[in-house]
Amino acid sequence: MGKRSVDEDPLARLLAPPPNETPEDRETRLRLEAEARQISDKIDEQLKAERAALKKNRPVKVLLLGQSESGKSTTLKNFQLTYCQDEWEAERASWCMVIQLNLVRGINFILDLLSEEMTGGPSPSAGDSDVSDDDDARFSPASGKVHLSSKHRLLKLRLAPLRTVQHDLELRIGIQAGADLSDTMISPPGSPTMGPAQRKQEFFVRSSTSWKHNRSASEAAGGRRSKESQMRETADILAGCADDMKAIWEDTTVREMLLRKGIRMETTPGFFLNDIHRIASREYQPSDNDVVRARLRTLGVQEHKIKFTKGPAAGSEWCIYDVGGSRTQRIAWYPYFDDCDAIIFLAPISCFDERLTEDRRINRLEDSFMLWKAVASSKLLSKTSIVLFLNKCDLLEQKLLNGVRIRDYVHSYGDRPNDIEHATKYFAQHFREILRKNSPEPRPFRVHMTSVVDTKATAMTLSVVEEGILRDHLQRADLL
Repeated sequence: MGKRSVDEDPLARLLAPPPNETPEDRETRLRLEAEARQISDKIDEQLKAERAALKKNRPVKVLLLGQSESGKSTTLKNFQLTYCQDEWEAERASWCMVIQLNLVRGINFILDLLSEEMTGGPSPSAGDSDVSDDDDARFSPASGKVHLSSKHRLLKLRLAPLRTVQHDLELRIGIQAGADLSDTMISPPGSPTMGPAQRKQEFFVRSSTSWKHNRSASEAAGGRRSKESQMRETADILAGCADDMKAIWEDTTVREMLLRKGIRMETTPGFFLNDIHRIASREYQPSDNDVVRARLRTLGVQEHKIKFTKGPAAGSEWCIYDVGGSRTQRIAWYPYFDDCDAIIFLAPISCFDERLTEDRRINRLEDSFMLWKAVASSKLLSKTSIVLFLNKCDLLEQKLLNGVRIRDYVHSYGDRPNDIEHATKYFAQHFREILRKNSPEPRPFRVHMTSVVDTKATAMTLSVVEEGILRDHLQRADLL
């Protein structure tokens, strides 16, 4: 039965030696078969070498993940500043408009709050006007409102041209109103209520928009004003308003109003109100730190390719993806998990006392814990290197020095000292435990305490991260 099966197999009959094969014919056949095997083995070795080279030369795929305003875009800028200096220098001037817009929007935000103080609530009686003719403003404990002086009314009028400046800058950059977004530009951390001025939605550019090389709307409409003339006009208006902008930002009554509303503008992205005279100068040129600190939200996924020319990764290419962190955009993360080599996860630990702008019921630190758990437990990412940046340590230290107590918001913190050293150690341990309990496979816990707006310190951190990610990448490719 078995013999008949072999005889009836056409492949066996094809490979079988000829029935009347002579010894000379057999020797020739075996020699030709050996030569064919050698050729086949050489082809297999060549294919194996090509596959190994392809693995080695494939761009390293790195994702920047984290909630909105965690520092992802700022980290991407640091990569560009550290490893793409020529491109960075070529694009630096284009950031001037964004920095000017950040400054102007900050002032206009304050002016909106002043308008609320002047007109909000019950109509004041003739003897209790919200805007006094006195030179000095005053605070009324009974009503909880700040009564503004004629000085504030005058400043508000003198700064009115900034509305036009903001509109023109937005047109030139090509940004769109975020009507479909729930994030806000400047949301007051810890504020229980938000008025109309605080609920302004952030403007954004789409990731497909080359805003750095955009023609302005006025140029596209007919070229009546060149880009250079628009820039000069903006600089002239800002220079003319510089003293008034500084006066309203440093005004004690305005600071009291912000404090009462729970608004800490210094902690918001794109904050430049402490640099008014420098940025409002006609000769202003953005510094590296200015560009890193500038805020312009991008809707969609930003991809940036970096070709390393020095250091451990010299000769390799990285594709770094900055994906949106708001809750509505997180569904877009998953397609990028496939074939991902490394994730840099940014968790802003200064926001332990803040809530999500998308959902005021959720603490921002708790949201970072939940996101970290989702990433760490993903089976699709079980072989992916994960690096944790506990970010905004500078803002955390500032809050703690100002007397904000962690235990009032994070009850498990207990009676630990309320300082930066114990706080960072506590938060790091919490992230470590989440990784240990939820990772599909054991993997090292790599954490860095960062303030990514500090370009020099971040460059040192990135050099360490670069070496670790490259080593893991080569190990996965079986090349070490």
